[in-house]
Amino acid sequence: MTDMLARMAALARVPEHSLPLMTALSQGLPFCIGPYLFLAAEDWLMAVAYPLTGRYSHETFKATLEEALERTGATACWAIGPDLPPSLAGHVTDKDRYYVLSAHARPPARLRGPLKKAAEVLTVTEGTVFTPEHRRLWAEFLGRIQRGEAAPMAPHVAALYARTPEALAEAGGSLRLLDARDGEGRLAASLLLDYAPENFVSYVLGAHSRAHPVPHASDLLFAAMLERAQAEGKRFIHLGLGVNEGILRFKRKWGARASFPYVMAEWTEAPSTPAKTGATAGPPRGSVLQDVALAFLRAPAERPKIIEDRPSRRPFAMLWEVEKNGRTSWVAGTAHFFCHSFEPSFRRLFRKVDHVLFEGPLDEGFMADVDRAGRTPLPGATPILDLLEEADVRRLERVVHGPQGALARSFGLVHERKVDVRWLLAHARPWCAFFSLWTAFLERQGWRESVDMEAWRVAHAMGKNVVGMESLEEQLDSLGSLPPERVVRFFRACGGWKALSRKNMRAYLAGDLEGMMGSSAEFPTRTEYVISRRDQRFRERMRPYLEEGRAAVFVGSAHMVNLRHMLVEDGFNVRQAPFGLLPRLKLRLRRMRRGGEDVAW
Repeated sequence: MTDMLARMAALARVPEHSLPLMTALSQGLPFCIGPYLFLAAEDWLMAVAYPLTGRYSHETFKATLEEALERTGATACWAIGPDLPPSLAGHVTDKDRYYVLSAHARPPARLRGPLKKAAEVLTVTEGTVFTPEHRRLWAEFLGRIQRGEAAPMAPHVAALYARTPEALAEAGGSLRLLDARDGEGRLAASLLLDYAPENFVSYVLGAHSRAHPVPHASDLLFAAMLERAQAEGKRFIHLGLGVNEGILRFKRKWGARASFPYVMAEWTEAPSTPAKTGATAGPPRGSVLQDVALAFLRAPAERPKIIEDRPSRRPFAMLWEVEKNGRTSWVAGTAHFFCHSFEPSFRRLFRKVDHVLFEGPLDEGFMADVDRAGRTPLPGATPILDLLEEADVRRLERVVHGPQGALARSFGLVHERKVDVRWLLAHARPWCAFFSLWTAFLERQGWRESVDMEAWRVAHAMGKNVVGMESLEEQLDSLGSLPPERVVRFFRACGGWKALSRKNMRAYLAGDLEGMMGSSAEFPTRTEYVISRRDQRFRERMRPYLEEGRAAVFVGSAHMVNLRHMLVEDGFNVRQAPFGLLPRLKLRLRRMRRGGEDVAW
């Protein structure tokens, strides 16, 4: 952190003064006029009316707001502060209070016994990587809200959950996840914390699991948050707003006290021409704080790290345009695990649709039921462990876990063991053992993304009608049909997994379905029963949406081999329509070599 950014952190009084947090979450450009912080991008402006120095004043803030509006030409505007000018009184949308907790507070006496018991079964760790487990926990938590099982959430708070992976990657290490995991390594609860302000830690977001519930897991994380705040030399913890009675009751249980009042206003300005002085949406010049903001924006030492940590984004190529009677929809081939993000493509695609369909629900309840079923062996079934030789199991452990031992540790090559290979082989159903061990291997290779989970998250964040085409029973029936001998054969070939995953990745990025099937036909799930039977089911269930138009459907890529022809039989015009110039050029070259349908440009 530069000296000037450190000075800005030293002046922070509310969570919204944290530049790493606010720029990562909003993607806006920060600048200061006088003692007030603003963020702006495109046509919007956010004003933070908590002064960085001195006391709030209607007159001073109003003057700086008018200057910010003139310089940015923004039309969509928000302001938060301890109070707001009378001219904004008609635009106030929320009133609340911030709540804070001393970093030296001790856990309440009545919680010490439950905390001790929770600590016996949970392990608390801190990190900056948003893993698939975090994604599932976030989806589980948001799913409860969507089903009305938890208090409603404001759209801007839901957006914070949706942007957590990007925020962690862009915040340069000041945003961290505090996790509680049970004895099997499953995530029971997680908090997102911001350490950037000099005097306090901000509690930004949190979620706990009902799929893997452990009593008082969130309380254990609060106790750990206090310990870490003290260790970092913070004076207090900013717990955010009261939000609702349930959340406020939890904060008060820990001794939180009310701090600054909070008023939020939202309004629309008439379009205007930016000042002729050359000012744009960028920060104006003139004060020390303005220079601080500029220094942050330039921060050369931190930019490479930000770029390094951020998941790389690629254009999505495994996409087909489907048209009938002038109504257009799209069908996408997914990969459950992957190493790149396609979020920009998904956002472009979802702006053109109303409905987004997936093979099945991906919310917490569904995922927990699948996990529970997979870890419950069928009576009388022969464990996969009994079908493998000891040498096969040892080789599989080496491939899944990577290098181990003192020499590997000395070179920093040892990875955290995320799964117990022998336990899964002995107790899990074949399909669960396959998915668990293959996922653990891919995660060690840096594959931390999931195409369908990312699309599911973006679709929800954009307010689309999200539909699951299969029930839990239908999916478990398909998975249960996997012949154990195919799983055993795949495990015995684990020495070739690395080459297989690379070949698969290149074909998927190019939208080369035939090339991908050529490299993945040996996967245990590529059986006639699993693929063909479900192809017909998906065909029947997606057809009404496709005929209506403005729908996007996500199915496993292997299903696209037959579904393309089935949809043509149903009277649809089908052609591949990848995002990105390079995938379109590669597709056209493949069509020239192999022949086939035209490419959508």
